[in-house]
Amino acid sequence: MYLDPVIQASAEKVAAARAENVKLDPRRMTAEEKDQLLKTYHPDYREDQFQILQAGPNKGDKVPHELADLLQANPRITAADVDLTAPDYDVDVLVIGGGGAGTSAAIEAHQAGAKVMVVTKLRMGDANTMMAEGGIQAADKPNDSPAQHFLDAYGGGHFAAQKDLLAKLVTEAPEAIRWLSELGVEFDKAPDGAMITTHGGGTSRKRMHAAKDYSGAEIMRTLRDEVLNRNIPVVDFTAAIELVLDENGRCAGAVLMNMETRELKLARARTVILATGGAGRLHYQGFPTSNHYGATADGLILGYRAGAKLLYADTLQYHPTGAAFPAQIFGALVTEKVRSVGAMLINANGEAFMNPLETRDVSAAAIIRECSDRGNGVKTPAGYAVWLDTPMIEMKHGKGAIEKRIPAMMRMFGKYGIDIRVEPILVYPTLHYQNGGLHITAGGQTDVENLFAAGEVVGGIHGRNRLMGNSLLDIIVFGRSAGRNAADKCRSVQPGKLSLAHAEQFRQGLEAAGIASEKVSPRLLPTYNSLKKDF
Repeated sequence: MYLDPVIQASAEKVAAARAENVKLDPRRMTAEEKDQLLKTYHPDYREDQFQILQAGPNKGDKVPHELADLLQANPRITAADVDLTAPDYDVDVLVIGGGGAGTSAAIEAHQAGAKVMVVTKLRMGDANTMMAEGGIQAADKPNDSPAQHFLDAYGGGHFAAQKDLLAKLVTEAPEAIRWLSELGVEFDKAPDGAMITTHGGGTSRKRMHAAKDYSGAEIMRTLRDEVLNRNIPVVDFTAAIELVLDENGRCAGAVLMNMETRELKLARARTVILATGGAGRLHYQGFPTSNHYGATADGLILGYRAGAKLLYADTLQYHPTGAAFPAQIFGALVTEKVRSVGAMLINANGEAFMNPLETRDVSAAAIIRECSDRGNGVKTPAGYAVWLDTPMIEMKHGKGAIEKRIPAMMRMFGKYGIDIRVEPILVYPTLHYQNGGLHITAGGQTDVENLFAAGEVVGGIHGRNRLMGNSLLDIIVFGRSAGRNAADKCRSVQPGKLSLAHAEQFRQGLEAAGIASEKVSPRLLPTYNSLKKDF
């Protein structure tokens, strides 16, 4: 029972209408309805929340204000701050980032015989990968195909995906599942050993493979163990604060900073892989986020300053179901799997207002519309929200289905006295994923020679919206690919004289554009205390 009388009264309306609502199959919106809904309510369409870049490779493009401030901020260091003739580390492949993409890349580069080192701002595994819940897509069932997977993802991304990247994603998906299984990932299986798969928003086939509702944690556990078992060096609590190029403009390493002592170290490498993840902790437009603490767009800033272009940096994914109550878990992810196994979105009056498996951007916009113009939101201490009617799951699948299929969700809300088996939960969109990022080739190389990228730091794979389960897939497919290709490339590379001239040139470009920022970037950690300066 909810203690707030207004919330409880609305919850009772939901319960009263449940028996009828559970029978419904709300129609899908037409393409025209979706387009109008997005243009009117989705945060990506709020023109006042973006600005035009005045300097750098994407000069003239629009990006969110919060990102523009960091892209056009000053570098943290100058060439005088570090001895570029005396590297502290010297490796073949330097992997920056310890999440799913970084660890996948490190494993494959090591398998290819390269001398690899992973450097990570927090700890290996402190990443959005760890927090992914719902599952990973792969068309590996008889009634499915990579071609059908491509069509779903291409349409779901508003036909804007880089086709060669998306084709690579879907065709290598079955192999990614096999690789993870052989490493030890415990996917959900039927008694006969067959993989259990479910639908996700925007999918035409059941191709979502999961490990209950902690799929990302299970994948990250397995990848982390493999890195450790291979004795690949990992430098924790150390952030890359500037890429290093050689005199020929090729990436040749990075300047690193110990997050506790702020001591600077120099890493020289024949090739570098950026796998720094997303940007949710920039809290675009003031939204809460489901992202881990270190998701501050570091890779975008480092790559951009070195000369790498960005693609679709004006598109973000607001997951439709972030926890809206209680305050202790505000913004935390409520996995899409909750809807894929039977829960429906219900407004304050107990009405089902949309099909629960629309794509994420459409679902988020529909919830925002319900809470704003339609006035059908539930008032909470943090604003307005709608219901996700979780008790429907056991009405459809029988007692015990929630504990079996989404145990992490049951535990998360249970800590605060909410039993999702008998009570609905309150949700509102939360900043979840960085659709845009660094432009790469199908081989994973950015516009800067010898600089590769993989994972959420990359743009173009998903277009302007991502379907559930394709992010865990892309970190594996493109992480592995980047690792293999970086290891192959490093055999023919001999770094020249190390230089930070590009950082000084970028600083001069800001001055020429009339940008007089007092900020430095990358930010590294979020600042929730207004009295503190950016770390």
